[in-house]
Amino acid sequence: MGEILFLSHRIPFPPDRGDKIRSHHILKALAALAPVHVATFADDEQDCAYEADLADLAATYRLVERKKALPVAGVEAMASRRPLSLSAFHDRKLETYVRDLLAQRPIDVIYVFSGQMAQYVPEGFAGRVIADLVDVDSAKFEAYAAKGRGFRSWMEKREARLLRAEEARIAAAADVTLVISGAEAELLRSRLPDGSARAAARVRAMGNGLDADYFDPAAALPEPRMLAHEGPRIVFTGQMDYAPNIEAATRAIERIMPLVREMCPGASLHIVGRNPTPALAARSGRDGIMVWGRVDDIRPWLAAADMALVPLEIARGVQNKVLEAMAMALPVVLSPGAATGIDALDGKEFAVRESDAAIAQALLDLGRAPALAREMGQAARDWILANASWEAALARLPEYMGVMTESTIDAA
Repeated sequence: MGEILFLSHRIPFPPDRGDKIRSHHILKALAALAPVHVATFADDEQDCAYEADLADLAATYRLVERKKALPVAGVEAMASRRPLSLSAFHDRKLETYVRDLLAQRPIDVIYVFSGQMAQYVPEGFAGRVIADLVDVDSAKFEAYAAKGRGFRSWMEKREARLLRAEEARIAAAADVTLVISGAEAELLRSRLPDGSARAAARVRAMGNGLDADYFDPAAALPEPRMLAHEGPRIVFTGQMDYAPNIEAATRAIERIMPLVREMCPGASLHIVGRNPTPALAARSGRDGIMVWGRVDDIRPWLAAADMALVPLEIARGVQNKVLEAMAMALPVVLSPGAATGIDALDGKEFAVRESDAAIAQALLDLGRAPALAREMGQAARDWILANASWEAALARLPEYMGVMTESTIDAA
């Protein structure tokens, strides 16, 4: 094959959040197949600090710091009748880089990571297009809209409607459309318009993996600041300016932990992840709640915890935070949405509960039975070792890229 253009809405370094972990491993796998050129964005100066890592892996690249204010993107979206998320990730410098690259280099494949980046694939591109949507974002915005009200709800309904049309356009144009799980693949197929049989047939599930040698409880010393708190110590991790994580953390603080602490006053909840909102940060230090913000390495915090809590109410795809906690031999109490796409056994390898009371009771049960908690944690790690390697997750990537014949893909 010739060369590859990799379009990603965030620089795939450092691999410290869900989308970056996936894009990082995919980019490394692509670079092993052929020279890769990368067009991507940096969210902030901390992202820009990893430009040298990108340069080491890419044949050429264009890294643009994304500074477009949300109100500006909103005005552009309204004027162009496009989704806000597309306007937010539209940049003329990146557009020019892609146009010039395609004119100058033998690009055979464009790998689109996240639907926002499909706008950079020119009409008439003669090569192969792989569209990795990861999740069905339009369904996520429908869920946001159902929970909201007023202008925000109207905007989220608009975003859902326009993204659904964009997802259908992408699937119709792509040679392969990837999402993170079989359930997400079925959801996407069900939302395509009538007459989209060809596009539906080319939707595939490609899950996430995990580096179990890195996420190994024997490889990390527990974080002393967390150990200083009474137990049981419960951890929730994630990007804390992401709406579903904010909602889950708020649920844990306001609805779940009061039930836990009523029966176990020493229990503490530790929210670990970058960019916590001011409202979340303000809760730190009270009622057993600690909000730690960004950390250099999540493993010591997982190692210091007695259990992990993932009470997501809006969840799409496979949650890396769940896989990481399981790999670190933590018992995980999680909502049904957070368990989606993870074929572990409820009651053995994690505990799936729906209501606040049921989640709180599961946490209390594990806190009162340390041997049971250790047994579940070890079963969780064993499941990861057997089922969740990146090598297994990306095994069919060369096939999707066209290293095998298209007839093989259609027959799969």
